[in-house]
Amino acid sequence: MKQSDPMNLLFVSLGCDKNLVDSEHMLSLLAKDGFTLVEEESEADVIIVNTCCFIHDAMEESIQTLIDLGRYKTEGKCKVLLAAGCLAQRHADDIRRELPEVDGVIGTNGYDTIVKAVQTALSGKRPENLPGLSGLPQTGSGRILTTGGHYAYLKIAEGCDKHCTYCVIPSIRGNYRSLPMEELLAEARQLAADGVRELILVAQETTLYGTDLYGKKSLPRLLEELNAIEGIAWIRLLYCYPEEIDDALIDAILANDKVCHYIDMPIQHCNDEILRRMGRRTDKRQLEQVIDRLRERIPDIALRTTLICGFPGETDKAHQELVQFVRSQQFDRLGAFCYSQEEGTPAAAMPQQIDEEFKQQRYEAVMEAQQSVSAEKNRKRIGETETVFIEGRVADEDGVYVGRTYRDAPDVDGYLFLESPYDLMSGRFVRAIVTDAQEYDLIGELIDESTK
Repeated sequence: MKQSDPMNLLFVSLGCDKNLVDSEHMLSLLAKDGFTLVEEESEADVIIVNTCCFIHDAMEESIQTLIDLGRYKTEGKCKVLLAAGCLAQRHADDIRRELPEVDGVIGTNGYDTIVKAVQTALSGKRPENLPGLSGLPQTGSGRILTTGGHYAYLKIAEGCDKHCTYCVIPSIRGNYRSLPMEELLAEARQLAADGVRELILVAQETTLYGTDLYGKKSLPRLLEELNAIEGIAWIRLLYCYPEEIDDALIDAILANDKVCHYIDMPIQHCNDEILRRMGRRTDKRQLEQVIDRLRERIPDIALRTTLICGFPGETDKAHQELVQFVRSQQFDRLGAFCYSQEEGTPAAAMPQQIDEEFKQQRYEAVMEAQQSVSAEKNRKRIGETETVFIEGRVADEDGVYVGRTYRDAPDVDGYLFLESPYDLMSGRFVRAIVTDAQEYDLIGELIDESTK
C-alpha cells in the first residue's frame, strides 16, 4: 500500500559494493511505495542508513552517521530513522540501548521488508526485523542505480563458508547462498535495457558461485550466459579466491570476449604461518602458482589483490616477506588495510596482537612498495593505445574527461584522464593513446570512438 501523503526519503549506503546492491533494491521498493528520494538531510521525512561493520573503522563510521542524522529528528522534519544492514544485524541490542534516536533495525537478510518497517515506524511502533541467515530476500522489484547508470554491480551470491579467523561475515551474512542463474540473467538483461554497459560481478566469493544450487562451480557458465546479453560490453570479476581459480574459469575468461582480462584475487598475506593463522586455504607457493598460471594463460591479465597488515603474530620478518612479495609479484592493482581486532572472531583472542602504530607503519611500507610497482607499470604503458570507458567530465575542467581501462574497477583502481574537443557521454567507449603516467593514473589523448 502506497503512502497516502508524499514523503521524502534520505538513504545513506555505507560499506562495500555488495551492501550497495542491497541498498539499490531497497530504494526501488521504497520508490514504488511513493517515497521521493532527496539529498538534503533537512528535507527528509524518513532517513535510512544501510550500515557496515566489517572492521572497527566501518562500525565507527556507521554509528557516527546514525548519531549525526539522528539530530534531524529535532533540527529537521525527520519522523523516522532506521538502521539496516550489517551493524543492525550484529549489534541490534546495542543500537536499541545506546542509540535511542534510531527507531528500528532491519537485518541483512530482511531488506525486502523495508517498506513494512518504515510503515511500522511511522505508526509509532519499533520494527525489528532480524530474520535467520538462510534463504534470500525476495524483492523482484528491480533497482534504482546509484552508480550513474552506465555500470552496475551484480551480486551473484550471499554469505560465506570460508570462516577466516579475522572475519565476521559468516556471522552477519550467513553461509554461502547463490542466487538462481535465471534470476541473475533476468536482472542483467534489465540492467542492459536500462543502459548499463559494464557488469561487475560481486559476492563475498564469486568463484564458488553455484556450488550450493547446481552441485558444481557454475561461474564459467554464468559468464557465458552474461556474455550473450546484448548491450553489455564489459563483464568484470571481483573477489575470486585464489584456491578456487581453476582452468575452467580461465577458459571462460578467454572464451567470452566481453569478460575483462581482470581478476580481483584477495590473498591477504604471503607468509605461510600468517596464512595458517588466518584460516586461509593457500600457502605462498600455491599463491605463486596461481599467479603464474593466470599470467601464462592470459598474458594481458590485470591482477588486483588485497592484503592485511599487522595480523596477530606477524613478525618483522613476516612483514618484510610480504613487502618483498609485493615487489616481486608486481600486482597491477593492490589495496591494503590494517588488521582490525573484531570481537567474537578467533583472531581477536590470539596472542601477539600488534600495536596500532606498528600496523600503520607496516601498512605504509606495503603501500609504498606498491606505489613504486604501479608507477613503473604505468610508465611502461606510455605510447600504448587503450579502449577507455568514459565515466564523466572532470568538474571545473573544460573538455577534460575521466575514464577507465579494462584494468580499472570503479572507485578502487586508477583512472585515465583525457581531453576531447566534443562532448563525451558517460558509458561511451573511446580509444586513446597514453601520453603520460602518474603513480596510479594515466593521461591520454583521444584518438576516436570505439566500436564497443
